[in-house]
Amino acid sequence: MKQNEMIEKMKGGLIVSCQSYPDEIIHSDEMMVIMAQAAEWAGAVGIRANGPEQIRKIKEKVKLPLIGLYKMWFDNTDVFITPTLQGARDIIEAGCDIVAMDCTFQINQDGRRAIDLLPEFKKEFPDVPVFADVSTIEEAREAVRLGADIVAPTLYGYTKETAHIEGADYRMFGEFCRELSKDAYVFMEGHVYTPEDAMKCVFLGAHAVVVGQAITRPHLIAKRFVDLLSGYQDNWRKSENVKH
Repeated sequence: MKQNEMIEKMKGGLIVSCQSYPDEIIHSDEMMVIMAQAAEWAGAVGIRANGPEQIRKIKEKVKLPLIGLYKMWFDNTDVFITPTLQGARDIIEAGCDIVAMDCTFQINQDGRRAIDLLPEFKKEFPDVPVFADVSTIEEAREAVRLGADIVAPTLYGYTKETAHIEGADYRMFGEFCRELSKDAYVFMEGHVYTPEDAMKCVFLGAHAVVVGQAITRPHLIAKRFVDLLSGYQDNWRKSENVKH
């Protein structure tokens, strides 16, 4: 595995995902900048952010490495995390240091597997690290084979095949780490809600851990409490999974 100094410095650390959407009560670019500044103050080693505007504004105020993605929705597919080369170009121009993209076997808006964009991206941007968002160990293996620098089970629980999942699969993640860490950096992202969850992942071999809504989406944090206190009459995950 080729060593990357920026990614090496993230070892054992927390990356905070700072994202908001127009239909959310906390939505504003300025709010995401404040969230990122708070993460930097707390000692985070990186930020994950969505879209050129929020990426650009966060980079102006925060010195941490930034993992960028561009959520783009199409009616004929569930693939939405940086699904086009132009989207990747836009967030690189905005200042992201690492590009996150859907590297699942889901069929994208062009009728191809989402993961098939990866080699095209690496051909155009050979020096920009790719953070491969996958949902299964099979997708992780293929992403690493195609040149992903970082792989994480970000989409575990969010694809049709894994939609029934409620929490992290630590056994599967351990398999990620044992099998793939010699060829790529293995990060944990998805269903990490407590510091203890994050430590489990580091113990299993995670190079770093990404946490988003458990830190930066207070409306969903509150809704989890309400869901339990109301006797599970409402499912907070419906709000989590809504298309933005």
